[in-house]
Amino acid sequence: MVLDDLGSSLRGTLDKLRGKSRLSEEDIEEIVKEIQRSLLSADVDVSLVMELSDNIKERSLEEEPPAGTPARDFVLRIVYEELVDLIGDSTELPLEEQTILLAGLQGSGKTTSAAKMAWWFSTKGLRPAVIQTDTFRPGAYEQAQEMAGRAEVDYYGNPDSEDPVEIARKGLEETSEADVHIVDTAGRHALEEDLIDEIEQIEGVVDPDTSLLVLDAAIGQGAKEQAQQFDESIGIDGVVITKLDGTAKGGGALTAVDQTDSSIAFLGTGEEVQDIERFEPDGFISRLLGMGDLGQLTERVERAMEQTEMEEDDWDPEDMLQGQFTLNDMQKQMEAMNNMGPLDQVMDMIPGFGGGIKDQLPDDAMDVTQERMRTFSVIMDSMTDAEKEYPKAIGANQIERIARGSGTSEEKVRELLQQYKMMEKTIKQFQGMGSEQEMQRMMKQMQQQGGGGGGGMGGMGPFG
Repeated sequence: MVLDDLGSSLRGTLDKLRGKSRLSEEDIEEIVKEIQRSLLSADVDVSLVMELSDNIKERSLEEEPPAGTPARDFVLRIVYEELVDLIGDSTELPLEEQTILLAGLQGSGKTTSAAKMAWWFSTKGLRPAVIQTDTFRPGAYEQAQEMAGRAEVDYYGNPDSEDPVEIARKGLEETSEADVHIVDTAGRHALEEDLIDEIEQIEGVVDPDTSLLVLDAAIGQGAKEQAQQFDESIGIDGVVITKLDGTAKGGGALTAVDQTDSSIAFLGTGEEVQDIERFEPDGFISRLLGMGDLGQLTERVERAMEQTEMEEDDWDPEDMLQGQFTLNDMQKQMEAMNNMGPLDQVMDMIPGFGGGIKDQLPDDAMDVTQERMRTFSVIMDSMTDAEKEYPKAIGANQIERIARGSGTSEEKVRELLQQYKMMEKTIKQFQGMGSEQEMQRMMKQMQQQGGGGGGGMGGMGPFG
């Protein structure tokens, strides 16, 4: 994730303040140096880094912490507020009729982002359409068409035309019933004069309400010049940062936001059309500092459960709290978790699990956990309907057959059955909840168990 190294190193530095009630100037100097080191290594512009670190140092030394506030919490609040201020507000995108123009260099992820944004608007009850005007890059029309199909949104392009301006004009006419028009433009390997001329002409035709610059998170210091030229040409209202699922540093994108005096609109976090987040600075920085992001987590959970219910018409998660919990329910629960996206991203959104606890896990912990879930799913696919409905009746002969049929070991089958028993026990505890107060008490107890290294999580899902 963008600036992930900053979050990890900053959490380590702040942890050194635990137990302190007062801050020394040496403490502040160490924190500021760590922030500077992390931001500079993430390709954030030097002037931005110095401004941010100076503000944190000045406030930490001059402001008086509220009575009873530990030093660590006091500095954490200052760092949080200054980082939110650095990144700025989210780009204003009202849920109403509008035209959005996408600009950026070739390979920045414009075509994928257009489909992702269209999908996002469709989940908000609007009818979006993608208009592909790129006549320069081979395969651009086919890629955009395929992505729009996956997003299940309207699409217009013309592979036989070499006039992008005419395609834009015709596209608006052909998709006139759409509420949101997202116009994807051509890119180049560098900022060439003909690219600027072309996008200025398209802008004149489509008259966009918002112009967004699409930037690869790995752009680095080159983002400054790129952002400046596009801003002078068409005026940049916001930035879409793509490819945040990799190891990209992302600091260049923050520099572009500052250079254009704009804001961040969306974050691209994966390859699927659903892998996009509306940028919310509070939740983003909160996640970065290991404080979780309950808003984004809730949205992902609701979306995943809805998607799983649509795929399985006969399954309702509410049934788990009413009757018998079966392996069928466990398998559907795993599918819903899978629909939430990569596990490391979900972990970042859970207060107490992202940040510090995740930093202590092995680098491959999330991959191992997801591989374990996939293995469990394969094993369950090798069971009969009766076995999944009544797993307690599965004996040694059936375990041997299931292991052979799934290409796994008998040990893995027994591991799955043990995990099922743990989850069944937890579900029964929820079934016994007689009031909202008792439910809240149960959830608090499970969070405390989970904070010790994942014990509570093992009971709630197939993590182990």
